[in-house]
Amino acid sequence: MSQTLIKKIADRSARIGVIGLGYVGLPLVIEFFKSGFSVTGFDVDKKKVEALRKGQGYIQHVDISPIISGLQGNGKAKKAAKQPSTRKGSFVPTNDFSRLKDMDCIIICVPTPLTKYREPDLSYVMDTTRTIARYLTKGQLIVLESTTYPGTTDQDMRTLLETTGLRAGKDFFLAFSPEREDPNNKDYRTGTIPKVVGGYTKKCLKAAVALYDTIVIKTVPVSSTRVAEATKLIENIYRSVNIALVNELKVLFDKMDIDIWEAIDAAKTKPFGFQAFYPGPGLGGHCIPIDPFYLTWKAREYGLSTRFIELAGEINTAMPDYVISKVIAALNDAGKHVKGARILILGLSYKANVDDDRESPTYRLMEELEDMGAKVSYNDPHIPEIKPSREFSKFAGRKSKNITTNYDLLLVATAHNEYMEIDPESIGVPIVDTRNLIKKKSTLVYRA
Repeated sequence: MSQTLIKKIADRSARIGVIGLGYVGLPLVIEFFKSGFSVTGFDVDKKKVEALRKGQGYIQHVDISPIISGLQGNGKAKKAAKQPSTRKGSFVPTNDFSRLKDMDCIIICVPTPLTKYREPDLSYVMDTTRTIARYLTKGQLIVLESTTYPGTTDQDMRTLLETTGLRAGKDFFLAFSPEREDPNNKDYRTGTIPKVVGGYTKKCLKAAVALYDTIVIKTVPVSSTRVAEATKLIENIYRSVNIALVNELKVLFDKMDIDIWEAIDAAKTKPFGFQAFYPGPGLGGHCIPIDPFYLTWKAREYGLSTRFIELAGEINTAMPDYVISKVIAALNDAGKHVKGARILILGLSYKANVDDDRESPTYRLMEELEDMGAKVSYNDPHIPEIKPSREFSKFAGRKSKNITTNYDLLLVATAHNEYMEIDPESIGVPIVDTRNLIKKKSTLVYRA
């Protein structure tokens, strides 16, 4: 049975289904379509599906032009394509999950957030798995890409899927392959990043490797789904711990009147044994602030505590408070109080030059400053309006404001290119810079 699937993958007759059309799923759709497959994109968000049916994108850095010509039954969208497609495949965006029964390969790219108690929330993965189980058929390959703790795929998911009477490794194939997306990275995209793949059995692994071999520069097979799950956690924990280190050093060096940025630039001239990490106002994005705590939670099952991970989380989570202390000091120097101060935060996205505001520390800064009585606005050329979210729904609908001299303080939270040429003297108010972005020397600039 695995050979039949592998043959269909090889001749591009395998039908690919991608569940979750966000920052991970949509680039996957594009890569599979470009490789000649017929791809169906599934999402519960009707707005995303409708936008794609019209040939419209909704993620700033993701160019959907390659798939527009493959849209079935949409003449307007096809006309919008830059060039006619030479591919045999098609693309169908839908919220009709009954179509899963027609797929040969199903890839899950849904969120894995934390609960308010900082514990894993696998509801999206489990709900998706239950939906797949309703339509599961023999010979299908199911791959999870969402970051999670070791054991999710071969234990939690497999148990649900096998309630159908079908058996993983025998009647269907099960694998885990962690996403490695880096939004707006010009050097690496989905197809040029090596892909780690772990299967529940050897046949599962072989089928999953065959699938990803069609779209990525290199697949990296590992011995199990748990190793693959652990790989992603190692990658993100590595970043979390090192960012916490430089954040802690930033606070210390500030007391010692040492420029942390200058010290890092000097340290990175060492050609071995050092990789530069940079401090900031806190962690953002869907991975680094969240994923390490999946392992922390799982470790309790084994009677262990992950002290390094937890300490890094504490340091990174505390950074907005440090930034606010700098805001208070800057306002005091100007003879003003936080209460009633008009503050413009520059940058809502968590990363420079993207429109991704997931887990952005800016929300924490906005919330805490407003609790102190400040009147807070934001500017972000990439996010004209704040969309609803689970944690910060109260900010939904707020719109980006222009950078003017009508504020008491500017707070640089994101290193967007648009902010690099700001002239502190022409603004005339204190600027708290958390990203070392303002290069012009001025007594108005406070590093945080």
